[in-house]
Amino acid sequence: MHVKPLFLALITCCSVPTTFAAEKNADVAQKAILNFATAQQLLKAAQETASAKGWPCAVAIVDDGGWPILSARMDGAPVVAGIELAQGKARTSALFKRPSGDLENAINGGRQAAITSGLLMMKGAQPIRVDGQVIGAIGISADTPAHDDEIAQAALATLGQRVQP
Repeated sequence: MHVKPLFLALITCCSVPTTFAAEKNADVAQKAILNFATAQQLLKAAQETASAKGWPCAVAIVDDGGWPILSARMDGAPVVAGIELAQGKARTSALFKRPSGDLENAINGGRQAAITSGLLMMKGAQPIRVDGQVIGAIGISADTPAHDDEIAQAALATLGQRVQP
C-alpha cells in the first residue's frame, strides 16, 4: 500500500518542474548565436580574400560578448601582434555593436572620452548581424585599415542572406 502513494508522489513531484519550465520558456527571450561552423566559414572566407589580394592577415571572430570563438594568423602576416589587434578590434565591434572604425572616427572627431573605454579603437572589425541583432564580430589585422575592412566585409558577404553586415 505504501508503494502506490509514493509512486504517485514521485510522478507529481517530477512533473511539476517540467510544467513550470514550459511555462517559463514563454517569458524567456530567444536570441541567435554565432556558432562554431559559421565562425569557421567566416575565417575561411577572410583568409581566401586575403590570399587572393596578397594581404596576409590575422583574423579573429568573437561572439556577441566579445569572447573569442576562432583566431588565426596567416603565414606572412606583416604584424606579429596582429592576432591581438584583430581580437581587440573584433571585441570592440561586438560590444559596441558597430564597426570598430566608428570609435576611431569619434576620437579623431574630438570625442576624446572614447579613449577611456579600454577597447581598441582601430578600423578593421565589423559586427555580424542576424535580423538586426549583433551576434558577434570579425576583426582583421593585415597591412592597412582599408584592407582590414575590405577583408572583413568580403568574409561577411560570403554568408549571404543569413548574416547582414
